Formats: sequence, structure tokens, C-alpha cells
Amino acid sequence: MKQSRLMSLVESVANVIVGYGVAVVTQILIFPVFGLHTTLAQNLKMGAVFTVVSIARSYVLRRLFERLRRA
Repeated sequence: MKQSRLMSLVESVANVIVGYGVAVVTQILIFPVFGLHTTLAQNLKMGAVFTVVSIARSYVLRRLFERLRRA
């Protein structure tokens, strides 16, 4: 079954929203182990940057694989 571009984006966004929460919690737990001390606000901002990058990466890969499937 073919996935539309819009649904590719929706899937990617849903996946990354869940990942965002996991990433922020992981940063809060792991950064101090490496001597990095950040505020909650800094963790949320870093998580947001990685989220945008992740959405774009996921969408591009999904579209690439859809194109390869049709070839």
C-alpha cells in the first residue's frame, strides 16, 4: 500500500514527538555522568533542535524509500 507524502510527514512527526520526550529525559540523566550540567530549559531547547533535524531526516528517508519501491 502506498503511503502519501502527508501521511509520511504525520508518521515522522508522531515518531519524533515520542522520541523528544525520551531524548530530554535521557539528556537529564546522562549529561551529568559526563560532567555536563544543563538546566531544564537548555535540555528542552537542545531536544527541540534535534527534533527538527530528526523530522526532516525521517521524512527524507521515507520519501527516498518510497521512490525506490516504485522504481
